[in-house]
Amino acid sequence: MKPIVWLNPDSLDFPPVDQAFEDPPGLLAAGGDLRPERLLAAYSRGIFPWYDDDSPILWWSPDPRMVLQPAQVHVSRSLAKLIRQDRYRITMDTAFGDVIGHCANLRAEREGTWITDEMQAAYRQLHRLGHAHSVEVWQDDRLQGGLYGIAMGKLFFGESMFSLAPNTSKLAFVALARQLQHWGFAMIDCQMPTEHLHSLGASTLSRADFQAVLQQWRAVESPAAAWVFDMNVLKKH
Repeated sequence: MKPIVWLNPDSLDFPPVDQAFEDPPGLLAAGGDLRPERLLAAYSRGIFPWYDDDSPILWWSPDPRMVLQPAQVHVSRSLAKLIRQDRYRITMDTAFGDVIGHCANLRAEREGTWITDEMQAAYRQLHRLGHAHSVEVWQDDRLQGGLYGIAMGKLFFGESMFSLAPNTSKLAFVALARQLQHWGFAMIDCQMPTEHLHSLGASTLSRADFQAVLQQWRAVESPAAAWVFDMNVLKKH
């Protein structure tokens, strides 16, 4: 087995993504830190951090990659009915800290979490800098679901989602996809393949094809000056 590459703390360079391990699949490098400059450098190369409290920071570039073209989001009959009922209110960037906190806590209760305190602090800083965004699903004044991720150009890199009520994470995901479609975004990166994401319309893309999309769209100016959700965008489809 080849040795893992340890990042130089004084450099933002990463190894080429085609040097990622086959086992474990997609592992590229270790070490470094989570300062904003390094995180943005990573995402611009199709790399993301994923680790737990018992390991160093690990950096990944999986092949294949789970992605969604916003226009391809799948809405089941039950979810379409939920949208028509107007039971929930959807916002963007109004409770980022609460969203990432819920994502971390629910995962910790179920199977342990990779959203460590260090990760939460890093992404909260990216949010303050305008790079990380959240979608919130409310019932009255109670947060019932949501998700968060990173925007770069016309790409959105999804990180995690949570539900406190049935289907609210799916509702947040569909709302995000339709709003991004309205803004002309090209792709939502879902990182690792799962059946849950497949049910929402996501599919796999080879690392090479993912890198081509990344090169094309990561520096394109986004029309979303402020991340404000328009409920009409969700309902008109």
